[in-house]
Amino acid sequence: MIQEVFSNLLRFYDYLLERTDARVRDYPLMQSPIAMTLILLSYVFLVLYVGPRYMASRKPYDLKTPMVVYNFSMVFFNAYIVYEFMMSGWATTFTWRCDLIDVSTAPQTLRMIRVAWLFYFSKYVELLDTAFFVLRKKHSQVTFLHIFHHSVLPWSWWWGITLTPAGGMGSFHAMINAMVHVIMYSYYGLSAAGPRFQKYLWWKKYMTAIQLTQFIVVSVHISQYYFMENCEYQVPIFIHLILMYGVLFFILFSNFWIQAYIKGKRLPVGSDDKPKQNGCANGTEAAILTNGTHLENGSTHYTNGFAVNGKVKEV
Repeated sequence: MIQEVFSNLLRFYDYLLERTDARVRDYPLMQSPIAMTLILLSYVFLVLYVGPRYMASRKPYDLKTPMVVYNFSMVFFNAYIVYEFMMSGWATTFTWRCDLIDVSTAPQTLRMIRVAWLFYFSKYVELLDTAFFVLRKKHSQVTFLHIFHHSVLPWSWWWGITLTPAGGMGSFHAMINAMVHVIMYSYYGLSAAGPRFQKYLWWKKYMTAIQLTQFIVVSVHISQYYFMENCEYQVPIFIHLILMYGVLFFILFSNFWIQAYIKGKRLPVGSDDKPKQNGCANGTEAAILTNGTHLENGSTHYTNGFAVNGKVKEV
């Protein structure tokens, strides 16, 4: 019985490798799911076990300069990703409606595959968000949802660019996510730079509105698939997942908006409205996330905020 199960798993693994798009096979971490799975499991082990024990008898590190460098580097990185998405289809040849997966080796298609991989790789860079939490002893921010998001998102994106590297309409949400990251990492870069930049951070409240707008735009765009008479998108399961994702997190962020800005359930001004010098706004928005956006350690993501006890926690 065990031997049969193991044999079936091996056959399924070989099948997946055969389905890997040849155009992306030579990119780092794309040869098989084993390497990226080991990296993400190591990440979970380090931030949940090794990191807290290492910091138990140590004072929090002062990471102001590294965080400023990190956040503004992510601003430029995500801006470049947005530009490449636009130039490889979204501002050139795509219709913004039923854009299919391109199976050719045309230069523009290869450019789309490259930027899709860069977006995937950026999710590994964003693992540093958690490292900043641990090294600054912000252990309360390393929640289950935070770990789940940072470990599962890169894992799921591996399958996306393995099967659909030139993803057509399925790549739209990644471009929008990168746009949001440009804004959010800019905020946290300025916040980490110190109190003298606080006067430039009056737009903190609107970051939640930006998140909500992101989910609306992504959901409206992808839902076109269900109303078009003929859209033969090659891997429709990704369409369904993107729509489910957009709707779910619109609900979560809407709940945060209501709790924070309509019902006014926010922390005292001293702990919520003033960005800390270390780039961590210790308040209601502090833990909003990016596939959403984290608003906590000076970094962001496109997706995941979760309201917990009146605060928004990262997913």
